[in-house]
Amino acid sequence: MKYVKPKKKLGQHFLKDDNLAKKIVDSFNASLNTDNILEIGPGMGALTKHLLPIPINSVVKLAEIDQDSISYLITKFPELNGAIISADFLKMDISTVFKGPFSILGNFPYNISSQIIFKMLAERNRVKLLVGMFQKEVAARICAPPKNKTYGILSVLVQAFYETEYLFTVNPTVFAPPPKVISAVIKLTRNQSSTLPCNEELFFKVVKKSFNQRRKILKNALHPLLNNTVLNESPLLKLRAEQLNVEEFVELTNMIDKS
Repeated sequence: MKYVKPKKKLGQHFLKDDNLAKKIVDSFNASLNTDNILEIGPGMGALTKHLLPIPINSVVKLAEIDQDSISYLITKFPELNGAIISADFLKMDISTVFKGPFSILGNFPYNISSQIIFKMLAERNRVKLLVGMFQKEVAARICAPPKNKTYGILSVLVQAFYETEYLFTVNPTVFAPPPKVISAVIKLTRNQSSTLPCNEELFFKVVKKSFNQRRKILKNALHPLLNNTVLNESPLLKLRAEQLNVEEFVELTNMIDKS
């Protein structure tokens, strides 16, 4: 098999610029803090190529749902025989792949990139690093600071647990076929907080509910959660969701939790 025909239903846009592929993997390797690596959606191996030769103490796994891509990869990289997992990453039980910490690399299908981030968050105490290609708007949203129009649920939840870095913008012409959107590569590095100083389940709920009605002040957006008169007078509740940073959402969560 000389090449893999990209499948629209899988959101495949294969990276064809080798210099860019190396730049992405170099950004990943420079920050690597675990020897376990999971590449999501390797396709024809543009990034995989630069992960090799694999250091002797590293464990590299590839999650790929496309059987044509798997056949191609096994032929092109015989040393990865047994390392390619034929599965949908979103449905994978990661504990069967790695018992300890691991890092994620990928040129992610844009139609599931947000879901990949939410799965990363669910595994946040094991995913130490992620370097990935996203649609530019999603990348900007993840890295956006407070008081920014793109700041939202993904921004707060990711930034609560990860240091975010927008690395560079990517032109559609480096893909086959070219997507109809601009792309970007970002790096997410797990921060030093093993847990948040609040009820994390409630924190997720408060953040999501706050942004679901982002035009409203928080007193109105969070009304179902507010059952305390004193709490209703908090200055934070007079603000809109995009005005609060992570620490303020933690503070708000604790106030609601104790009310």
